[in-house]
This record gives sequence, C-alpha cells and structure tokens, in this order.
Amino acid sequence: MRANWSNWYRLVSYCRSSLWIVPFFAILCEQVLIRITDRLNPMITWRFYDMDVNSAMAVLNAIVTLTLSLIVFTFGSMLVAIQVAGGQLTPRIIATTLLPNNVVRFSVGLFTFTMVYGIGTIGRIGQGLNHLAMAVTVVLGLLCIVSFLYLIDYAARLLRPVSIMTHVGESGLKVIESVYTRKRAKSLPPENRLQLPDRPHQLVYHRGSSGIVLAVNFDQLVAAAQRADCIIELVPHVGDFIAVDEPLFQVYGGEIADEDDLRATIALGSERTMEQDPMFAFRILVDIAIRALSPAINDPTTAVLGIDQLHRLLRKVGRRHTQDEHIKDASGVVRVVWRTPNWEDFVRLAIAEIRLCGAGNPQIARRLRAMIENLIQTLPERRHEALRLELDLLDRSIDRLYALPEDAAMARVADTQGLGASGTGTVENART
Repeated sequence: MRANWSNWYRLVSYCRSSLWIVPFFAILCEQVLIRITDRLNPMITWRFYDMDVNSAMAVLNAIVTLTLSLIVFTFGSMLVAIQVAGGQLTPRIIATTLLPNNVVRFSVGLFTFTMVYGIGTIGRIGQGLNHLAMAVTVVLGLLCIVSFLYLIDYAARLLRPVSIMTHVGESGLKVIESVYTRKRAKSLPPENRLQLPDRPHQLVYHRGSSGIVLAVNFDQLVAAAQRADCIIELVPHVGDFIAVDEPLFQVYGGEIADEDDLRATIALGSERTMEQDPMFAFRILVDIAIRALSPAINDPTTAVLGIDQLHRLLRKVGRRHTQDEHIKDASGVVRVVWRTPNWEDFVRLAIAEIRLCGAGNPQIARRLRAMIENLIQTLPERRHEALRLELDLLDRSIDRLYALPEDAAMARVADTQGLGASGTGTVENART
C-alpha cells in the first residue's frame, strides 16, 4: 500500500480532471435502473398517456436523438471553448479550472444516462410496452433539456476572465491555508531556517521518469524518518521539475535502507497542480495578466482583474507564518524538512513581471501602486521591506517610461480600478 501511494495519487488526479469518468459511471447506473424498472413495471396498473407501441417508439427515438445531439454539441462546444479560453488567458486553466468542472461533467453524464436508458427501453419494447420505463425516459428527456439550457448559461459565465480568475484566487487561498497552517503572531519565533549539517549522511536520487513534483506524502516520510531515527530533507520544491539522477532527498543523522520507500512518497506529473503548490495560483494569475498586456491582445482591464486576485492572495500570505518547513513526529522531534516559498518570493512573482510588462500603461501602474500601498498599510511591519522595494522599482519604471510629467503624475496615483476614482487604495477598502 505504501509503495503505491504515488500511483494512487496520480490516478485520483486523473479521474478528477477527466470528462469521461462521470458518463462512464452513468452507463453503469443506467444498467441498474433499467433492471429495477423491469421488475417494478408488472406491479404498475396505470398506463403512461395511453400510448401504443408506435407512439412510444416515436417518443423514444426522439429522446435518443435529442440526447445524442446534446452530447455531440456539448463536447464539441466545450473543446472549442477550452482552446479559445486557453489561448486568450493561459493554457494552465484547462487542467485546473475547466476539465475538473462538475457542472459540465454531470450534465454530460445525464445526457449519456438518458440516451442509453432510452436505447435500452427501445430494445425491450418487443416484450410489451413498459409504461414505467416510458415515464422515466420522458422525465429524463425533460431534465436533459433543462440541464442543457443551464449548461449554456453556466459555460458563458464560467469562461469570462473574471470568473476564471476568481476561481483560481479561491483555490489559491485554500492552498495557502493548507500549506501555511499558522497565522503569523507576535509569539512566534523569527522565520529562520533549521540549521542542518553541511553534508548529508545519505543522498537519494530520483529514478524512473522525469517530471514535476505534484505532491508529497508527508505522513509516510515522517514514518520513514522515525524508523531510521533521522531527518529527511526534500530537495526540490513542490512544483519543481526534477530529472532522472537529480537529488531527491537528503538524509541526516542516519540512513534509509529502502530508498524506493522514499521515492514512492513523491507524486510526479507533467503539469503543476494547486494541491500543495501555493505559488501555482500566483503563476496562473500572472500569466493571464501579462498575456492580456501583450501587444497582440492589449487588454489592460483583464490584467487589473488579475491584480485584484493577486492582492487577495498576497494579503493572505502576508498574514501567515510562511516558513512552516519542519514536520515533527508525535514526540515533537523534527523529522522532515521541506522548503516552501517565503514572503519575498510571493511578492516578486506577483508584481515583477506585471510591472515589467505593464508599467507603461497608467491603468496597470495605478492598480499596482494601490495594491502595494494597501498591503503596506494592512500588513505587519516585517512585510514592508519587499513591498517598498517593489514600490521603488515601480516609481523608477514610471520615470523611465513616461516622457510627459503630467502622464507620470497620473500614473503615480493609487487607484484600485486602474483608471477610476483616485485615492481608493485605503485600509477600509482593503478589509472589505
């Protein structure tokens, strides 16, 4: 069981992001329901709209044709929409936001269930008209029509940039809370890293296929460290790409007899996920913002919407203890060390690229200033140095990019809307 954790994790992740899983199980459920209706029909004395066999066949064929058309239209439209959204925003949203969407998957599951149920009812009509199955098929057909209309409205709302970025922001907040479990308080010690020996007693290298570190089974790592009475350090960050024969673990104070036992605690994949990667939400939002700022798209308002979500995430990170890197066993002994991004890493990622791509646009310069000044007002003093550095870099970029002093003065006004009401970057607005 222990050695199969990484494979199990990848299987679960695949199922969560696959469109075909729910329709497949819908077919299995249909096989159960249609047999139940076969058993119950002899107990039913009423007739469904006094239909004869020919009328029933016409209705059933119409419902099967309808559901098949809905399946084809839904999959075709979603594939086109996914490609368009991925091209205009960022391809990273396909696996993280669009494919795992349960509304789309369960709608297609309902269409598939109804189509197969209708085909099964047609196949049994030679044994006599099953009025209960007819009633169920008609009700399912009506539900499919309602579901399809809802799906069209839902997809139109889902594919808007603001909806995508809000979803990414909400997911990012959850990951930050799960990775940085403690709020930063005055009683906590300074954020110093654990001092380990200069040289490890054992190096465990990666074997198998290269990939990105998606997740780590820390419970299993702690148990392995306890058995060997040692400290295990995870060398790559979650989200890092690791190639074959690169160091994966460093072991201090002892040796691990079964290195494969350690390797099995790491789940690798081809694309980053958000589950244990607090920076991935930042990466997605920054990618959307800088793509919107490219000359080919030139949509600074979308970039401002991205900064809105980055603002939320930075405030959340700034209020957490950002170096919960030491995992202890039940007796309080440090057993596992894993490196997490610090405050400065988040600030640079959230601001630097957007500033380099968009400081020449007053809408972006004003929104960035509003965010930075707002965070300086609302976060503890220890978070201010990195923010002040970015504010200084923003001012120097404005001096370099704006030839007219009036334009430079306008770009230096803090504005949470970009080009809206001036002076809106206040503490009160930050807390809403």
